[in-house]
Amino acid sequence: MTRRLRSHDWFARNDKLGFTARGWMKNQGHPDSMFDGRPVIGICNTWSQLTPCNGHLRDLAQHVARGVIEAGGFPVEFPVTSAGETLMRPNAMMFRNLIAMDAEETIRANPVDGVVLLGGCDKTTPAIVMGAASCDVPAIVVSGGPMLNGRYRGTQIGSGTDVWRFSDEVKRGLISPEAFMAAERGMNRSAGSCMTMGTASTMASMMEALGLALPENAALPAVDSRRQLLANRSGFRIVGMVHEDLRMSRILTREAFENAIRVCGAIGGSTNAVLHLIALAGRVGVPLDLDDWARLGRDVPCLVNLRPSGEYLMEEFAYAGGLPAVMKEIAPLLHLDALTVTGRPLRDSIAGAECFDRRVIRTLDDPFKPEGGIRVLRGNLAPRGAVLKPSAATPALLVHRGPAVVFEDYDDYLRRIDDPSLGITPDHVMVVKNCGPRGYPGFPELGNFPLPRSLLERGITDMIRISDARMSGTAYGTVILHVAPEAALGGAFAVVRSGDMIRVDADRGVLEVEVPEDELARRLEGWRPPPRRMEGGYHGLYVDHVLQADRGADFDFLVGCRGTPPPQDPY
Repeated sequence: MTRRLRSHDWFARNDKLGFTARGWMKNQGHPDSMFDGRPVIGICNTWSQLTPCNGHLRDLAQHVARGVIEAGGFPVEFPVTSAGETLMRPNAMMFRNLIAMDAEETIRANPVDGVVLLGGCDKTTPAIVMGAASCDVPAIVVSGGPMLNGRYRGTQIGSGTDVWRFSDEVKRGLISPEAFMAAERGMNRSAGSCMTMGTASTMASMMEALGLALPENAALPAVDSRRQLLANRSGFRIVGMVHEDLRMSRILTREAFENAIRVCGAIGGSTNAVLHLIALAGRVGVPLDLDDWARLGRDVPCLVNLRPSGEYLMEEFAYAGGLPAVMKEIAPLLHLDALTVTGRPLRDSIAGAECFDRRVIRTLDDPFKPEGGIRVLRGNLAPRGAVLKPSAATPALLVHRGPAVVFEDYDDYLRRIDDPSLGITPDHVMVVKNCGPRGYPGFPELGNFPLPRSLLERGITDMIRISDARMSGTAYGTVILHVAPEAALGGAFAVVRSGDMIRVDADRGVLEVEVPEDELARRLEGWRPPPRRMEGGYHGLYVDHVLQADRGADFDFLVGCRGTPPPQDPY
């Protein structure tokens, strides 16, 4: 006998509630056979024309639906709030938790037995997975996939990464403004997300590493027909997961998160993954913090030669063997018994993986870079931690001591960065405050703020930058991010001043300002928090309830799994 499913509380009853539920669904043309007790599969779609990375997900959803029907399920597509990096203001991270709330409550409130999660742009993937995890339903992720490689004047260019490079080259006088504008026509040549190893590709990889997506999900281009086939297979598989009661909590174990941290190091993944994985772990009650990133990721070499850390782009990564090839290479570092959405252990998913291009995917014995993991720094400037991506940094700057040049917020930075009286040198440490979760608000990707024009014109391309902001996964540089607590909450970071000596020792995990504690305490006596930028509404809710970076910037009231209790009858 088929076990009772959630959807049976809506459709498998012969009273007025069953009459209403079935009757209204039939106005969309669904036949009686769809209400014969088969699993109802939600297709959670973050499609939006305002989220260009996800603009093709309506088409991808049709391939998911076909797979669901082939497996004997009933597919129902539903939208949730979408967040695109390129258009949203003040920043997309502001809305990650809103999307998570939307996905969670939509799943819980409706007759959904399992869900296929369609995401692409940076924040949509972690958001919908967080929401589904708080419901603990069977779920599988299908990523939208990266764009085709950018092309400009006979060379390959990568989204994000080459934008920063071109922008700096304009300031240095190396290319004309007209050439800069011409490059945009060749940057984004197809549907899909960034084709660099930015946050979108990183999070697609994290879904595969966690076991929440089928093999090859991370790298197949958005327009590759194999992406459509993967969507079809995922739709087929989710029906089996419902019958097996393979819930997210069985997959999202401590071992799965440890695998993801190590994979993130091997691919040179985005620092944003730190926030998203910590927040996701909080939804399923798995302990995960910055110490885990420091311990598990520190000694993982970077094997993948992709921008922003390297040379190639996601197309080459897919053709070289994609994430399964990387995971097979680092198999000695992974928990191979971890369960995946296939219903089998991870070792089975990567058993047949091969690498077809060692220029793109290197070996453990001959890595692309000796360290790909995230470094965690602490000290009086960041007692709860800050992060740095060594694969994107200048090695000579990982140990440094220099005077601070402090900007109180990003507007202050924009006003003064090119002021000749600033007197900034390559030895200075640039500091921008009040760009954290509460201070901006929303936690913007402003951490890789550009160097002053005067230094760029001299050929200086990197120097230490510290902020409580985030950094785009497509960006690069010796950038220390996610300072916690942020300046808006006080602490030494709130009162650091220009001229203070700052010591950075990434090898030892140290970030300190060389100011006596009694002087810092005296400064804090006169410190006042910055004024709120907006009162009320979602912005007000965000500022009142967002957690700090070291806890994933989730809302305090969203942490934990609330499940899907039996629905209350509406009348």
